[in-house]
Amino acid sequence: MQNIIIFGASGHGSVVLDCLEKEGKYNVIGFVDSFKEKGSLINGYQVLGSEIDLPYLISRFNITGGLVAIGDNWTRKLIVDRISKIVPYFNFVNTIHPDAVLGKDVQLGCGNVIMPGSIINANSIIHDFCILNSQSILEHDCLMESYSSLAPSSCCGGNVSIGSFSSICLGASVVNNIVLGQHSVVGAGSLVVDHFGDNLVIYGSPARIIRKRAVGEPYLSTPKRQQFFKLDSFDEFKSNLSI
Repeated sequence: MQNIIIFGASGHGSVVLDCLEKEGKYNVIGFVDSFKEKGSLINGYQVLGSEIDLPYLISRFNITGGLVAIGDNWTRKLIVDRISKIVPYFNFVNTIHPDAVLGKDVQLGCGNVIMPGSIINANSIIHDFCILNSQSILEHDCLMESYSSLAPSSCCGGNVSIGSFSSICLGASVVNNIVLGQHSVVGAGSLVVDHFGDNLVIYGSPARIIRKRAVGEPYLSTPKRQQFFKLDSFDEFKSNLSI
């Protein structure tokens, strides 16, 4: 099996690890995380260092690829950009939990995470670095643009289009033929019955516009993500974990 690493040793990283172990397609060497102590153990796997250690780690462990396990869409993009700057043409793999269901002629880009119980029905297209969380449903002929995400138990009907960096949150539902723009967030438990554009927070049943939203604004609120708000890159964050 090919040796890979996971970028991000948080709770989401543990879930991605579980998907990879159960899929049995890759050999996980460990985690890369700029904010965790080097050598610490996460679910039995070591934190090997930070992104700037990649050239060394690739050589030492014969690493052929990896997955970015960051739940926030914008932060995931910043990490991908940093990795690609340090190691151009790095191989970002997909992971598909064996309990997920993929329909006929589903198309996947790279760096996607498809979690247990999720369903992707026929002819749907998922671009790069998307997340389909546990028990999420993407019906037939849907489109997920890069860095978009479906939270657990969210559901999109047929022919739905989700713009890049947009998120459908916990238990929200989107009816057939809806178009959602880029960088928009549909709040938990909402019912979307109309089209919505870019940079919006949408909530309610039926969903309505609550306010405008800035690019990169946190929607999964943690102190770490607050640090990353409005960053264009991670270059100013210097790791002290370099080997």
